[in-house]
Amino acid sequence: MRLQTAFALALFASAAPAPALAIDTVTVNRIDADTVKVSWKDSDPVDIIVTDTPVAAGAAVPVVKANRKGEAIVAMPASKRQFLVLRDGGDASLTLTAERELPLAKGSNFRDLGGYRAAGGKTVRWGKIFRSGALPLLTDADYALLGGLNIGTIVDLRSLEEREVAATQLDDRTGALFVSNDYSLKPLMANMGSMKGEYVYTGMEKLLAPQYRSLFKRLLADDGAVMYHCSAGQDRTGIASALILSALGVDRETILADYHLSTQLRRPQNEMPPLDPADYPTNPIVQYYAAAAKKPGGVKAEPLYSATGKSHLAQFFEVLDRDYGGVEGYLATLGVTRVDIARLQTLYLE
Repeated sequence: MRLQTAFALALFASAAPAPALAIDTVTVNRIDADTVKVSWKDSDPVDIIVTDTPVAAGAAVPVVKANRKGEAIVAMPASKRQFLVLRDGGDASLTLTAERELPLAKGSNFRDLGGYRAAGGKTVRWGKIFRSGALPLLTDADYALLGGLNIGTIVDLRSLEEREVAATQLDDRTGALFVSNDYSLKPLMANMGSMKGEYVYTGMEKLLAPQYRSLFKRLLADDGAVMYHCSAGQDRTGIASALILSALGVDRETILADYHLSTQLRRPQNEMPPLDPADYPTNPIVQYYAAAAKKPGGVKAEPLYSATGKSHLAQFFEVLDRDYGGVEGYLATLGVTRVDIARLQTLYLE
């Protein structure tokens, strides 16, 4: 009898429908200054709630109810940072999401690192870590939007020459702590140029060690959101993002995908103020942008791949794996311990 009962239960279990999957592959893309398009995958009806805080629980009345189409247009003004909560009609689970790129009129590559799947099945918190390109041309509306992000620290990864001609003023506008480490761009550019298109980031982990050490110290301080940037927000900032996401347990495929978003999200015309290169004959960043502006189509974001078609960041991971035993080994050289990594995951995952 017990054998028959067990067989019957097994047969029932195999015939029962599989549980519906949770909401997956959520994206938010801005349509215009007033609306965004939300897309997702789920077999159940989905409610969408708009919230002012990056917290899923306790969300208010849905603006979209029981949607089965997998996409919806939602009113969300670009002038204010808001978040979306998707509620699964099957298991009532909540998924918090937002625009990855902030809609700045005169920004470049300014985005939130939140939402990525990380260690222990958790997710990187939205609204806590931001990356960007240079910010010399922000409008008053841009400053107002960024002023609502609760940024406690701005880590400027740029050199003396870059800061000389394109100063960051967001700290003055928001009261954030400004952190930078003085160095010349010339050795960095010479080092990258010497690699002849392959493994171009080799050595950057040493040249930028003071900057990355400062960045992790501020992340561990847990003093408001942390924003860090260089000029394009793709190379030095891309490496910084890879180190942070790796420490949080995000897989490398996701990290590489985030890195390559820079090609489409950069706005080079907003990264450098109008300058006469003749006034800065020895400044390498001014000369670089001036030379790029003379090319057909002007200054533009170039795909971040080597001469042989390999991702620059993927090659950098190879260097870290070979010379340091991986990202964790490199972080140890910066003084970031396993205890620190555990704290980072506690602070920035949910």
